Amino acid sequence: MVATPSLILPSTAADTAQIVVVLAILASCMTFIEYYGRYPSFIEFRFAPPFNRTRFVGLFVTIVLLSLICRGQTDPTGWTQATTRMGASLGELIDFPFSPVRLVVLMMPKDADPGLVDLVRISAGISYTVSVVMMAVFVLLVRGFGWPVRNGAFNVWVNLPLFDPTGGGDVLQRLRRDSGLNIVLGCLLPFLIPAAIKAASDFVDPGFMSSPQTLVWTTTAWAFLPASMLMRGIAMGRVAQMIEDKRRRAYAQAEMESMQRA
Repeated sequence: MVATPSLILPSTAADTAQIVVVLAILASCMTFIEYYGRYPSFIEFRFAPPFNRTRFVGLFVTIVLLSLICRGQTDPTGWTQATTRMGASLGELIDFPFSPVRLVVLMMPKDADPGLVDLVRISAGISYTVSVVMMAVFVLLVRGFGWPVRNGAFNVWVNLPLFDPTGGGDVLQRLRRDSGLNIVLGCLLPFLIPAAIKAASDFVDPGFMSSPQTLVWTTTAWAFLPASMLMRGIAMGRVAQMIEDKRRRAYAQAEMESMQRA
C-alpha cells in the first residue's frame, strides 16, 4: 500500500522511490511484528475483525484510485479515464456550499491553475466518498451484525492496549468521553484542516498539491484520518455499551440472588 503511488505514477524520482521503499519495509515489519506477537502493543481492535481490515481496504482503495487519476493526467488509459470521470461526478455532487470538498477547493490559491483545481476537486470527492462508504460499512457491522461480540468474547485489554482501565475514574465514563471526543474531532477535522491551511497560507503554500505524490497522500490523509477517528469513536461507544449491559445484568442477578436468600 505504501509503495502503490510510486509504482503507479510515471514520474517518480529516484530519491523518492528509495525513501518509499524504506518506508514500505518499515511498515511491513511493524505490521508483521504486531500481528505475529501474542501480546498487543499499539494497534487497537487487533482481535476484533474486521475493524482494521475495513480501514485498510478503504485506505488502499483511496490510494489506488487517486494514483490512477494522477497517472491519467500524463498517461491516459481506459481505466484512468473512467476513474477520472467517476471522480469528477462525485466531486461535483459533493462540491456544494460549506461542504468539506468545497473548503478543499477554496483552500487553493486564487491564481492556481484551473486544471489543478479540478484535479483537487476530483481527488477530494473520491477520497471523501470512500471514507463515507467505509464508515457506513462499519456502522452496518456494528448495528446489523453485532460487532464485536459475533466473533466471540471481547477482551478490552488486548483490543485497547493504549487504554489504561486503572488510570482513574470509572471505565465506562472514560470510554464514553473518549468516544465522544473522537466523534467530535472526526466530524470537525474535514472542515478544520482546509481552513487551517488557508489561514496559514503565508507559511504553507497550498500549491504543494501540484505534486502527484503529495496530492495523493494529502487528500487521502484529509479524508481517512477523520473517518478513522469516527470509526474509533463508534467502536469505543459500542464497547462502553457492552460494559454497561454486562453491569446491568450482573446487578440484576445479584439482586435476584439476594431476594432468594431473603
